[in-house]
Amino acid sequence: MSKINVQTCTRKIMQSYLCTLVLFVAFVVALAIPKSASALDIRNDLGGAVSSRIAKVEQLRAAGIQVRILGTCVSACTLYLGLPNTCVATSARLGFHGPSTRLKSIPLPRQEFERISRQMATYYPGKIRKWFMSQARMRTGSYYTISGTQAIAMGARPCTET
Repeated sequence: MSKINVQTCTRKIMQSYLCTLVLFVAFVVALAIPKSASALDIRNDLGGAVSSRIAKVEQLRAAGIQVRILGTCVSACTLYLGLPNTCVATSARLGFHGPSTRLKSIPLPRQEFERISRQMATYYPGKIRKWFMSQARMRTGSYYTISGTQAIAMGARPCTET
């Protein structure tokens, strides 16, 4: 009967375990990365919190990710227009409204409404910014909806149709 070296056996088991762990972590990371890390297609985005969306916009800006608004994009989703490489399809629908609380019956204090409105407006192309500040932000219970064609006419960059 041959002698079994416990240290060698333990080392081989640990190497096998570490290799399996590294492969598992690589697999999980690969699943978390979008299939196309160079573009994000928006088809049905209903918005969310302005602060969260601004953080996402800035992450995409830092990574150089292109955003293509191809379908419905409302509320905080429209902040993607602030990226230099965002494009809008003519068939897209964009919905704009002013900042509000989560509780529809309770408005933001005026100073906060103004601050967030100005912050949002910095993410819009010139004509959309002007329209947002003069009209769209005053609507808080529903949306002003514009087509991709209208957004493009107001300064959004058109997507090249494929």
